[in-house]
Amino acid sequence: MDRMPTFARRRLRVVLVVLALIVALGSLGLWLRTSSLVGVDSVTITGIEGRQAGEIRDVLTAASLDMTTLAVDEAALRKAISGYPVVRRLRTSTDFPHRLRITLDTYRPVAGLQAGGAITAVAANGTLLRGSVAKNLPLVGVKQAPTGGRVGDVQTRRAIDVVSSAPAALRRRVERVFRGSRGLAATVEGGPKVYFGGGRRLRAKWSAAAQVLAHSDARGASYIDVRIPERPVAGGFLPAPGIVSPST
Repeated sequence: MDRMPTFARRRLRVVLVVLALIVALGSLGLWLRTSSLVGVDSVTITGIEGRQAGEIRDVLTAASLDMTTLAVDEAALRKAISGYPVVRRLRTSTDFPHRLRITLDTYRPVAGLQAGGAITAVAANGTLLRGSVAKNLPLVGVKQAPTGGRVGDVQTRRAIDVVSSAPAALRRRVERVFRGSRGLAATVEGGPKVYFGGGRRLRAKWSAAAQVLAHSDARGASYIDVRIPERPVAGGFLPAPGIVSPST
């Protein structure tokens, strides 16, 4: 019987040793990924503020302490805060061996949906931000309290679009958005109503409204019609204080 050549035997031994090392290193790697030697013991969370910030940090920290810096489970972190719709997404990074950093991307409330006395904050894309502060937001009246996670009613979404399309300086002054005889309209604090008509070209319409509001000739107007943004109209001028309208 022919014996295996010496060179072949040596090569076989080398291959077996390499395979053994790979198996050993793989097992060591699997063990290390879940070892307390790289367990998370410091969590830094950024990108969240407001009333729910403390709760969200606590929930994420508790979930993170069961992980290691070599095996961060982002799906588990997202599940842990699934009850907080204000969080849009999260990102993680680690500082070996024990620190985990979590960066949150959150929704900003732009309006409050009002059904009776209840007000629910809502984001620009219609996501309902239950639990978020709805104070000092422009109001959009709805017939029924919203359900689910996102606004489905088309008319309500268009009213939200009116608010989210406003320049930041004007958005802070919007008190209410409603639908009237001239379509979508908004009331502005210390100013006139703004008639938008349909829900298209809202940024152009807000730009036209801002130009009219900034013009001295528009002072005293009770409304600004920007349904055709190239031809904004200010009307319903009120008599100046101290001037008595002639009797008829």
